[in-house]
Amino acid sequence: MRIISGTARGRRLAEFTGKGVRPTPDRVREAIFSLLFSRLGSFTDLKVLDLFAGSGALSLEAISRHAEYAVLVDSDNNAIKLITENIKRCKFESRTRVIRQDARQALPTLVTTGQFDLIFMDPPYNKGLVPKVLADIDRLNLLSEGGIICAETESGEVVSNSGRLECFESRRYGSTSIHLLSLRNTTED
Repeated sequence: MRIISGTARGRRLAEFTGKGVRPTPDRVREAIFSLLFSRLGSFTDLKVLDLFAGSGALSLEAISRHAEYAVLVDSDNNAIKLITENIKRCKFESRTRVIRQDARQALPTLVTTGQFDLIFMDPPYNKGLVPKVLADIDRLNLLSEGGIICAETESGEVVSNSGRLECFESRRYGSTSIHLLSLRNTTED
């Protein structure tokens, strides 16, 4: 696993080992960032939230592409060690904040941080977490106007609209599906 583009391009990241671990493969990350770039135009100065951060690869890729900073949240001690190692490898210590906490418990504490322009979420599959976390993000108003949520699920899992959040694109990559959501446009022409 490596950083694909930007200031840390080619930097190798530490990875999980063992069963039950499923880091987002480089080719899927590349597809995600291509989709995001086509929507956002640039990552410059974006504020990023990475829920269920795992290795931190998604948010570190965004910082490499000039995002302003990232908050990475994971409840697993091994993930926190891995995230910390990968932040050091990329030399992004001053542009990251790591929180060891359950994502749903961490969200209310992030309200004071302000809104995020890009939110990644890659929760454990088949636990029903995506709709719950989306509802929390909407209720707490954590997504900025024009911001995007990128949710990763097992292939075939459907992600529905949630409150003001609208799923505008879903793509399948092997056993993984990527869903992009944004705030529903409520202004009338």
